[in-house]
Amino acid sequence: MKKYEYVPVHIGKFCGAKSEEHRKIIDDYAKKGYRYVGYIPTVMTDYGKIKDMDLIFELDI
Repeated sequence: MKKYEYVPVHIGKFCGAKSEEHRKIIDDYAKKGYRYVGYIPTVMTDYGKIKDMDLIFELDI
């Protein structure tokens, strides 16, 4: 059986391509035994820019 965690991440004006926030979140969850499996955009602009997303982590239980 697998357990999934969804971690919301906001991509704001100062948190974009140069952001390292996602790396810290992925490292923190890896330490807990989770595996990063992907992301889902949750808010996008009219031009397709991702503003918010959920990072998805998987844990075997």
